[in-house]
Amino acid sequence: MKSLSSRACWARWGRGDEGSVAIEAAVILPPLIMFICLAIAGGRLVTSGAKIDAAAEDAAREASIHRTVAAAQNAAQAAAAESLGDQGITCASADVTVNTGGLSVPVGQVGTVTVTVTCTVTLSDLLLPGVPGARTLTSTATSVVDQYRQRALGFTDPALPSLWNSGAEVGGEDV
Repeated sequence: MKSLSSRACWARWGRGDEGSVAIEAAVILPPLIMFICLAIAGGRLVTSGAKIDAAAEDAAREASIHRTVAAAQNAAQAAAAESLGDQGITCASADVTVNTGGLSVPVGQVGTVTVTVTCTVTLSDLLLPGVPGARTLTSTATSVVDQYRQRALGFTDPALPSLWNSGAEVGGEDV
């Protein structure tokens, strides 16, 4: 008889462990989900930063091959937007600043063009407490202007530079 009562005691004691898996899951899952969201946020910032660096480099190179300040600024804006779009970066707000001081350097001297791309990356879709809704990333790149490349000379007649480059005669003189 003693063995039956000891079995009943063990049976009652074993049933007290039911439901512990649900409690363990309720304790473990929230920090695990937060850790995964934090890893995704970090990954998004790192990859976005690298892609914004590439966009700044593309824009600086594009600006450095143009001869006029206006053309360089327009080309840099377009190149940065195209690069960000091609790489799948969606900025909540984007700004491209172009320093074209190197285009005014005389031929034979080295000049540089510097482009700064600022992009605000959204993180609010992760719903992670303590993480800001957006993060602003900035990247600056500089490209050298070819020292022997002709620069804009400030002609008011747009035909003159093309005539000068073609070697045509204007007024009986070689241009």
